[in-house]
Amino acid sequence: MVGLLGQAGIAARVFNENAQGGVGEIPFVHAWPEVWLEDERDGERALEIIRSFDKDKGSDRQVACPGCGEPNPENFEVCWNCGVALAG
Repeated sequence: MVGLLGQAGIAARVFNENAQGGVGEIPFVHAWPEVWLEDERDGERALEIIRSFDKDKGSDRQVACPGCGEPNPENFEVCWNCGVALAG
């Protein structure tokens, strides 16, 4: 998400990026990664980008690997299971 916002010229960073290791010592909700904007004036535009991203989930169609037969999402270029190139 930070990369997507950066492409739109919105400076952001990830807070709690490495906090998962503290779960158990701190409540898990305090370890969730968060995207923070460097300039709060970008908030509305950032929300529009995030909402657009959430709407654009892509297809649920699968492609069978020619090497191992494992189903892969159609947007994969190589099989997640065996690494063989997928057609199309």
